[in-house]
Amino acid sequence: MSQESDFQDILVNGISFGRGGERRNPNEGKVKTKAKKKQYITGSHGSGSARQKAKYREQRANRHK
Repeated sequence: MSQESDFQDILVNGISFGRGGERRNPNEGKVKTKAKKKQYITGSHGSGSARQKAKYREQRANRHK
């Protein structure tokens, strides 16, 4: 008898394969990387590679001026 009631329930309500519940904000829980912080962009935090990248960014920004 249980199988018939399950079958009837599926016929009436359908089958849901997704996550139930409310929609979440896609930005919730994300961590901003250090690479986007001003010190890292300008190369002033002391890392040699960051200084070099900052130099390349500056050169790229000054092209076609």
